[in-house]
Amino acid sequence: MALSIAIDHQRVPGLPEPHEPFEGVQRIAVLRGGGLGDLVFALPAIAALRAAYPDAEVTLLGSPSHRALLAGRGLVDDVVDLPAVPGVGSPTAEPADDDTVERFFAGQRARGYDLAVQVHGGGRNSNPFLLRLGARHTVGTRTPDAVDLERSMPYVYYQHEVLRALEVVALAGAVAASGGPLLSPSDDERAAALSVLPAAGDGSPLVVVHPGASDPRRRWPASRFAETVAALAADGCRVAVVGGEEDRADAERIVEQARERIAGSRVADPEAIVALAGEVGLTVLLGVLESADVVIGNDSGPRHLAEAVGARTSSVFWYGNVINAAPLGRTDHRVAIAHRTTCPVCGVDISQVGWTAERCQHDDSVVADVTVDEVLANTRELLGRADAAGPAPSA
Repeated sequence: MALSIAIDHQRVPGLPEPHEPFEGVQRIAVLRGGGLGDLVFALPAIAALRAAYPDAEVTLLGSPSHRALLAGRGLVDDVVDLPAVPGVGSPTAEPADDDTVERFFAGQRARGYDLAVQVHGGGRNSNPFLLRLGARHTVGTRTPDAVDLERSMPYVYYQHEVLRALEVVALAGAVAASGGPLLSPSDDERAAALSVLPAAGDGSPLVVVHPGASDPRRRWPASRFAETVAALAADGCRVAVVGGEEDRADAERIVEQARERIAGSRVADPEAIVALAGEVGLTVLLGVLESADVVIGNDSGPRHLAEAVGARTSSVFWYGNVINAAPLGRTDHRVAIAHRTTCPVCGVDISQVGWTAERCQHDDSVVADVTVDEVLANTRELLGRADAAGPAPSA
């Protein structure tokens, strides 16, 4: 007798059964501040809410960069900037005064949210914030010391952020939507990207490199990136090094060192290696990332954006962040993992992270143990160039 198994492609194994959806939901607020990567992690959950409540208006309570990225893409109806309050708004901004904060909440309560969703940390600060919105229903995560919501799940730091957010929205009856790119550049953004990238010429592959990360401990040394870029250029690749203004110096150093390594090569073209850090805006960056045959980067916002637009990625991760933030698949993604468990300066245990432990004061890289050979092998495999030229050229 043949065994028949019904498979629900909307469900993710390991996540709980969704609760019953709430009735009469017309306005939804999603609380997710932080950086670009934090936003990307929440997008599948937002898509699931869209599918569960197709007639509802969805507002993201986020940051100006979130608004710039999502404008006109249909993923949310509105993005509202969070005020700078402890544990929720930007930690680098001047704290908002009481009048500003109260005006924010008065404006949000006036919207009459039916459902407020917290996918911003463990709830110690974000749950009281969420409750002040005055929504009829609330769902989210909570640590043992956080106030409870109408429906909540335990916050355990070591869980993938995408799956955590999906588990949260399951509390509101939402389940994972189908796969595919989460973000798509417009035709204008694609055209703008092509105008700044090295010319394809004979159809040579394009590798985009992002050497930055908001936490300096997650940054692979710039010299390793330069060695990797030189080797890929010797393979015949075009390379664009991207990032924000804060990455400009590293990007220029990487390009300069890579060009020195390939000087005199009859194969590699120094002009096919360009530094774009600080030169293109966030939306054009989407087009650059989508154009790439492979994106190489640390655990960073642009690397997560690359995954969101459907690019293949070759990444450098600290092992703890692999659990929370690395790509879930390996068909189009490779991860070189640093297994360090202590600070390279003071030797303190760095495995206890997140809300449970304070970090030491040192910013030295914890991923420097990852080798160039490993990143090159991963990248060449994704490029279909496993048999390409060997080690990086010497300076």
